[in-house]
Amino acid sequence: MEELTAVLIGLLTACAVYLMLARNVLRFIFGLVLISNAANLVIFLGGRLTAGAPPLIESGQTAPPPGVANALPQALVLTAIVIGFGLFAFALILMFRAHATLGTLDSEEMRLAEPRPDLRAVDEADAMPADAEDPMPATDEAATDEASGAAR
Repeated sequence: MEELTAVLIGLLTACAVYLMLARNVLRFIFGLVLISNAANLVIFLGGRLTAGAPPLIESGQTAPPPGVANALPQALVLTAIVIGFGLFAFALILMFRAHATLGTLDSEEMRLAEPRPDLRAVDEADAMPADAEDPMPATDEAATDEASGAAR
């Protein structure tokens, strides 16, 4: 049973990496969920998979009887599932907002802060040279108002 679970963990991890390498943000989020589930299975597998008795301590004993599953990995996995769901919900809302704002889910087209290399040459050609005169010089409105007020 543990060998089958190890193969399943490897398959989940491989699928997650494949999805996370895609340029589509939605596929990246699904890959994140898959890798989170694979990590949960690793933790769960660390606590031994047993079909025996539940990890309960009977009254008068200080430790559970031999052959029961470890309760700590089960508690950690339960906590990780809740945190993973919260992360998934937050990432999904962020993705919907990004799609509404930018109109795309392609991560290469979402680069607002970084200009694309093919557009950098166009931006540099349109830039005004440093020695050129400004066609619309800035005016000081406060000085203009004072001058017109003093003239009255």
